[in-house]
Amino acid sequence: MDLFETVNGDIKKAMLARDHTRLETLRGIKKEFLEAKTAKGSDGTLSDDNALKILAKMAKQRKETAEIYSSQSRQDLADAELAEAAIIEEYLPKQLSEEELTAAIKEIIAQVGATSPKDMGKVMGVASKQLSGKAEGRAISAKVKDLLNQYTIYIYIAMLTLAVIKENPEAVIERLKVKNFD
Repeated sequence: MDLFETVNGDIKKAMLARDHTRLETLRGIKKEFLEAKTAKGSDGTLSDDNALKILAKMAKQRKETAEIYSSQSRQDLADAELAEAAIIEEYLPKQLSEEELTAAIKEIIAQVGATSPKDMGKVMGVASKQLSGKAEGRAISAKVKDLLNQYTIYIYIAMLTLAVIKENPEAVIERLKVKNFD
């Protein structure tokens, strides 16, 4: 059963349970799905991938709105938005933990062959496709940037170590001056 049908079935369950918050949230999801199905250029169907993108967008919007409400001291409205976000997230795949995200991005970096922050675009292209729906784009970007910077530092340390091993301390001092570490 696809997500559209699942949401339709859950709308009926929410009606029977008289769960107003869940019912309104599910109706909002169905509205977005129907708009995507009937959008110009659409073939009249909605794939689960597109449905997941819509759900992720909706959940993100609810969370951002809740943050704004909280900053404006409107906790009642923030709680309502967070409740809707929680309902929407029930239909999304489980988000990757920090460790799982790091492992996945390290694998992608190795797959792409990236060695410096200059390769961030290559890594982000692959990571965005592979981790779509499993992690937020902002988290992916921050982790890729962090890991690529770490790799750059590791490569630099390896180069310095090799220079010292070759008993060429002058080269090490010159490299440090070039990198403005003196």
